[in-house]
Amino acid sequence: MGNLENKWQIAVPVACTLGEGPIWESHLNRLLWVDILEGVIHEWYPDSGIHRANQFPFKIGAIVFNADGAIIAATDQGFVWIDLDTKKTEVIANPEADLPDNRFNDGKCDVMGRFWAGTMDGINGQPGAGKLYMLDHDGSVDVKIDPVSCSNGLAWNHDNSVFYYIDTPSRQVVAFDFEAENGGITNSRTAIQIPETEGLPDGMAIDKEGMLWTALWGGGKVARWNPQTGEKIGEIPLPVTQVTSCAFGGKDLNDLYITSAKVNLDADSLANQPYAGCLFVVKELFISGYEPHRFLAKRKANRSH
Repeated sequence: MGNLENKWQIAVPVACTLGEGPIWESHLNRLLWVDILEGVIHEWYPDSGIHRANQFPFKIGAIVFNADGAIIAATDQGFVWIDLDTKKTEVIANPEADLPDNRFNDGKCDVMGRFWAGTMDGINGQPGAGKLYMLDHDGSVDVKIDPVSCSNGLAWNHDNSVFYYIDTPSRQVVAFDFEAENGGITNSRTAIQIPETEGLPDGMAIDKEGMLWTALWGGGKVARWNPQTGEKIGEIPLPVTQVTSCAFGGKDLNDLYITSAKVNLDADSLANQPYAGCLFVVKELFISGYEPHRFLAKRKANRSH
């Protein structure tokens, strides 16, 4: 076992405070990702090199695409519709309106077009302060896991029979049996126990061989794991310590985009990590991933704000 690929490139040399949530949109050939603490949705078109930074008045933990082309964001104000072109927004649901220290973190859509995203205490890091939620098509919100401390990576296997989930402080990737029809999760078990020496598990992606790619906060890398055996089978070292998430993209979905952060790094650390917070890409990996699912709303929201 060694380096899977050591050919990282700087995709966009813009240093995010807390870069996260990369998501690829094939038909527009673009990557979006967020700077959580700055409330920015970054938009990048690799063919033309065009980059846009879209500012919003809330912290944005994750974004997904809706079937009508809009974006749904998981934020510190709940689930929010966003129109990137007009900058109009509308809150869909805010299940933690009574918890002002909490914010949403990572999230993804399942095969049925429901948005799963979890929360955390974004101010004091209080353990067990968050939950994992599922936003359904009609705007209703269900609690799926309670409590969680720092809700992070999510993935489903190829036939949508298994859901994988990371609550970062646990240092585990937990597997559940998944019922696609109703979104049920049962039979929780530890698929991967990540050693302390590897760093803390953050965002996650799954490839077409069913292997899980986890960003390792404090570990300076993305690692590939076999969830059937719990074994690490490769890694991609990066020139930054705070690696936050990864997603497959590109024409053949075999480019791996990796986000990072510079938050809480002191002057010496920043001097030693000039690329901290940048978006990285490892192009033309030996394996590809999946196109992300879109949120499927039953009716179009009136995005009038």
